[in-house]
Amino acid sequence: MSPGQWVACGLTGVVIATSLVGYAGYRDALAVQTEDINTDAWGDRPARVEGIHNILLLATDERAGEEASFNEANGIRPDVLVLVNIDVDKGGVTMVNMPRDLMLPMPGCDATEDAPGVAAGTVDQLNHAMVYGGLDCQGKTVEDFTGVHLDHMVLVDFAGFQGIVDAIGGIDMCIPEPLQDHKAKLDLPAGEQTLDGGQALALARSRETTENGSDLDRIKRQQQLIGAILRKVTTGEVMSSPTTLYDFFGSVTDSMTVDGELTNDKMVELAVAMREVDLGRMNMVMVPVDNYVNDGNKVQLREPDASELFSAVAAGEATKPEKKEEEEKEPEAEEAPTESASPSEVSVYIVNNQGTQGLAAQVEPLLAGLGFTVTGSGNPTARAPQQTTVYHAPGQEAQARAVAAALVSGAQIEEAADLSGSVELVMGTDWQGVNLSGDGGDASDEGSGEESADDPLAGLEGTSADQEVACG
Repeated sequence: MSPGQWVACGLTGVVIATSLVGYAGYRDALAVQTEDINTDAWGDRPARVEGIHNILLLATDERAGEEASFNEANGIRPDVLVLVNIDVDKGGVTMVNMPRDLMLPMPGCDATEDAPGVAAGTVDQLNHAMVYGGLDCQGKTVEDFTGVHLDHMVLVDFAGFQGIVDAIGGIDMCIPEPLQDHKAKLDLPAGEQTLDGGQALALARSRETTENGSDLDRIKRQQQLIGAILRKVTTGEVMSSPTTLYDFFGSVTDSMTVDGELTNDKMVELAVAMREVDLGRMNMVMVPVDNYVNDGNKVQLREPDASELFSAVAAGEATKPEKKEEEEKEPEAEEAPTESASPSEVSVYIVNNQGTQGLAAQVEPLLAGLGFTVTGSGNPTARAPQQTTVYHAPGQEAQARAVAAALVSGAQIEEAADLSGSVELVMGTDWQGVNLSGDGGDASDEGSGEESADDPLAGLEGTSADQEVACG
């Protein structure tokens, strides 16, 4: 994915914040450009769920000035595609990022004066649908493969990202260590600081300064930027200043186009219903993907995980019901205390099934530094699960739980009769690293593999808007 995608992705939070925080007070002062979408021509559509609003948020790679010829040669296509699921009844927002280079069959779009159309069944990457048939074809394509009824579409030109951050007076971020990336024009010292638009733009562009220099790591950082924007917009500092708020809305609307049905009144309706939403209930996740079988630079949906996520969104089940403080918990039967083990009592063998060459060797010193005895590492032989798993011999579940508790996202725990002595850590495609902060969960219940049945986002890569980066 291009650097522009990570810049544009920050606009996700900005646009949602606009809808949820206070657009109502400025609806008559700011004009939003509209475009007609002919959903009647999409054919049979998924059912709409009462109380659920699904918005397809797109950010284009449209270029201006000396680079305007790029648009003529390649067409204007979205660099970012986000399915925004707003649950009015439960008071939550789920934003599902869909990679632009996701390969899938097109549903078929008719040619127009401005677009060539595409035959049904043509396999191409997701964002090419817009080149084939504009917003109509892009929306139809997303609705076809997700099975989610789209209520509205919002198109954003990401060129205004820097201005948006500057309009709200910058965003507060923690930079754990100095970051320098000449290519991205990034030069930041370590520590708590307020980033202006140019610095935020550079941070969003930089891949070299991420933990593993990967696009997945850059997604995580971009989600942190989104959270920082949302936190700043929803604070009294912005909301109490009419000038700042007006400048913010102006920066957003200057680069935004919506479908003709997303009227000011409907925006106000959403704002009134959702303005008190808690930041902890604004979740951002990436749809599960694997490398595309025919091209390692493209991706394809990881099944059945992707279908399960989209099914939850389509059914209005992506947001868990909010827990009420006044509700009394059911008394639970006393359970026998769970046996625990300290790292010094655990020997672990590391297996790399994540796909990154040399990853197991990188993890060895990290676990050893936490006190574990690492007996070696290698590639999968007997066991190669997709999800990170810790296998243990009979009677060594406590040792396996200790390893799972030391991982960022935990792990499944499974017994393997052929093991003795060392437990076996198999890193899967969901691997997020070793937790070096020392604040990991209790080994007695971390990574048991018993994901909450009522949480469709459990185990997915992502974050929520209230999560800040610790500065040590």
